[in-house]
Amino acid sequence: MNITKRGEVWHLRRRVPKAYAPVDPRREVVISLRTGSETVARQKAPVLWAEQVEVWEAMLDGDTEDAEARFAAAKRFAKARGYRFLDARKVARLPVQELLARIDLVASDEMRDPLGADSLLGGAELPLITVSRALELFWGLARDKTLGKSADQVRRWRYPHIKAVQNFISVVGDKPLSDLTIDDFLDFRDWWAERMACEGLTANSANKDLTHLSAVLRRVNRDKRLGLELPLEDLGFRQGKAARRPSFSDDWTRDRLLAPGALDGLEPQARAILLVMVNTGLRPSEIAALRPEEIRLDGPIPHLLLQPIGRVLKTQNAERVMPLHGVSLEAMRAFPDGFSRYRESSGTLSATVNTYLRNASLLESERHSLYSLRHAFEDRMLAAEIDERIRRDVMGHALGRERYGEGGRLAVIAGLLEPIAF
Repeated sequence: MNITKRGEVWHLRRRVPKAYAPVDPRREVVISLRTGSETVARQKAPVLWAEQVEVWEAMLDGDTEDAEARFAAAKRFAKARGYRFLDARKVARLPVQELLARIDLVASDEMRDPLGADSLLGGAELPLITVSRALELFWGLARDKTLGKSADQVRRWRYPHIKAVQNFISVVGDKPLSDLTIDDFLDFRDWWAERMACEGLTANSANKDLTHLSAVLRRVNRDKRLGLELPLEDLGFRQGKAARRPSFSDDWTRDRLLAPGALDGLEPQARAILLVMVNTGLRPSEIAALRPEEIRLDGPIPHLLLQPIGRVLKTQNAERVMPLHGVSLEAMRAFPDGFSRYRESSGTLSATVNTYLRNASLLESERHSLYSLRHAFEDRMLAAEIDERIRRDVMGHALGRERYGEGGRLAVIAGLLEPIAF
């Protein structure tokens, strides 16, 4: 660091790096270190130089016609100069001393870019981010939500956000976020109320759309520091008691689903996943996502060891061990490396199985589905009077109280489940 003393004050003198010449054509820059002590000056010099570099970086970012980039650069510039970015109205209401300090800095010789006025006096205009643009920005801003997820899990996470935004745009149009009013959100709510009345849809469907739309708009508003007041409160519908999928009865499972030849027309991997569900109660997506290292077929107790490998589990309780018996063990032996066809497309799995079961008259009622096998397995454990702690561990459910000990060990669980297996 080249520091020199002028009068009673030390200064830092350095050449302007070539990278910043487009926004600062000076050959060198002189920065006052505001001290008469050489020791203090040498301590302050690296800090003030880093701040100057940050200013140049912000100026480069602001040298664009992109309104979003320029707005972000103005905020960055203000921060580098030690100020908080405020819009022009708030700047005008500042205490006189701070307002004059901002004006003096903008007017000083060292301020050589119009971005200075944009950042310190609030001249930067709020970018017009439309609803559709907000969704594009959301994927980057909310990337923390996809950490550790598999490609299939990311796809299933993205889809409801896309659907909610598309539905909203179809009702109110692709408006800039700054133009959205309470009437727009009430119009969207009314649209959902009409659908619920005419199409028999549930409040849950409407509330999911409202929740996912709100997540997009709130995240963009917050992370882009737009400072908008979006009227997103109290828009949800009151929900009734959620309908639970019915279970397949034991007779139906044994005599219809597992009857010789009943499932022969079903795609082989989908058929195997259905059969694994019969004696494990695992979620279809959990079975579809199994990696080879989670499948333990050798040894005295064949089992599955569900772990967050290449994906995020539904809950922390979903990490568990599951012994294999009967038709489930036979099906798993046929696919010891897992189910590559559905590993990244579990939604396709449910559609494939449910369509087949419906067309083959293998659904016990119109309300039954593939997922009914999970409920059927849970009902069989309950009928066998298996302890609640074991049942919840096996199903991957929360216990509802603090867990003590290790729960049921593999041999114990296997012994309890073998008598109820098909």
